Amino acid sequence: MALKTAAEYIDSLRQMKFTAYVLGERVGNTVDHPLVRPSLNAVALTYELAHDPSYSALLRTTSSLTGETISRFCHLHQSPADLVAKVKMLRLLGQKTATCFQRCVGMDAINAVDSMTFEIDRTHDTVYHQRFRAWLRQMQEQDWTIDGAMTDPKGDRSKSPSQQADPDMYLRIVKEQADGIMVRGAKVHQTGALNSHEILAMPTIALSAHDRAYAVAFAVPADNPGLIYIYGRQASDTRKLEQGNLDVGNARFGGHECLVVFDDVFVPWERVFMCGEHDFAGVLVERFAAYHRQSYGGCKVGVGDVLIGAASLAAEYNGASRASHVKDKLIEMTHLNETLYACGLACSTEGHPTATGTYLVDLLLANVCKQNVTRFPYEISRLAEDIAGGLMVTMPAERDLSNPATKPWLDKYLQGVSTVPTEHRLRILRLIENLTIGAGAVGYRTESMHGAGSPQAQRIVIGRQADFAAKQELAKAIAGIKEGCEA
Repeated sequence: MALKTAAEYIDSLRQMKFTAYVLGERVGNTVDHPLVRPSLNAVALTYELAHDPSYSALLRTTSSLTGETISRFCHLHQSPADLVAKVKMLRLLGQKTATCFQRCVGMDAINAVDSMTFEIDRTHDTVYHQRFRAWLRQMQEQDWTIDGAMTDPKGDRSKSPSQQADPDMYLRIVKEQADGIMVRGAKVHQTGALNSHEILAMPTIALSAHDRAYAVAFAVPADNPGLIYIYGRQASDTRKLEQGNLDVGNARFGGHECLVVFDDVFVPWERVFMCGEHDFAGVLVERFAAYHRQSYGGCKVGVGDVLIGAASLAAEYNGASRASHVKDKLIEMTHLNETLYACGLACSTEGHPTATGTYLVDLLLANVCKQNVTRFPYEISRLAEDIAGGLMVTMPAERDLSNPATKPWLDKYLQGVSTVPTEHRLRILRLIENLTIGAGAVGYRTESMHGAGSPQAQRIVIGRQADFAAKQELAKAIAGIKEGCEA
């Protein structure tokens, strides 16, 4: 059975040698670094729950390649039921971690690259699909966590990759040789990169023939020579360096992002899945984006469940749970959250097979799902902050709560309902702060806007998929309009 335990996963990362920088310092041991460890805990939970009989039906499945039991995160979707199970799994993990658990991008990347490589081979008589499937079998057998690396720095957005003043603003091929290729550039916003075993790189936009050098997809070990990780800042992140866990809000879990530099990284041919086939870059981007926009109908909903629960508890702890306006706000938060879930399920049930048999979500509905995600979590967050009250952003530090000189005053004057310990009230308010404006907002509120593409990216696909001409024909038929005929 190709399923790591949480302990085996953590141990596998200890054996890797990352070149990583956190807050300006080179870090040798990323596994135990206090800024990185909460995000690693979130990934580890995906391994832990795969062995829990209560959740294994969602987190495990049967490989279409080997027939072995594998993690769903390593699976090629074989039916609409697989796509639905994915959304349900992501909601569950969002509920359990209240953050980004970082394996979705890799799962979405392998499904997009699978069908894309097959179609490149069919058009250009290449062997990318065979290479990719061989690598994918390794991924499934080793239960790897994959960092799907798509987003480039982009430099001047008004110019194509080949027109940039600095040609490295998009990851590119700098040399082709007998045994492989050399690539240079960077990928930004890389979710969970330091918690991954492998990097699966892809182009970030549709490309023309002038940009052939940027049409590249490949996989390398995450600690491959030439890879440099620069850890991203988050709001209130240095609270994780303090003693205690009240002020961080999320007492155990977190997410992380990195800038990943590819400083002349060598990739052997057996791990190259696209090399200059610019005509398929747009196809790959569209499919990956659709899968990832579907994902947000699961993971963000699960985190939303936690935020709604926290707001409900805050209302109880404040003694305001019976107020009609508070009840109405909680209902509205639930309505918005379940609408996101409905969109995630809808694009899954309307999925269809690609040429390889791997199922792809409905593109229009997946983009509608993500368009809603760019809006609804912001309103859910606003309502949660409304219910929580101003103490959420004015309360003293955890150190004050543990200081004998100040603790009695805080216990006395920051108490809400008398039967609820003051510390419980403060913990819930810190959790709401974390999810709406703190470090946790990276995995919920802010990522809802920009993750899987900005709002305009979804609107472009929605406009392309809407088929207004067909809708016009429907209207003509109902109105009795016949072209070329007088009324």
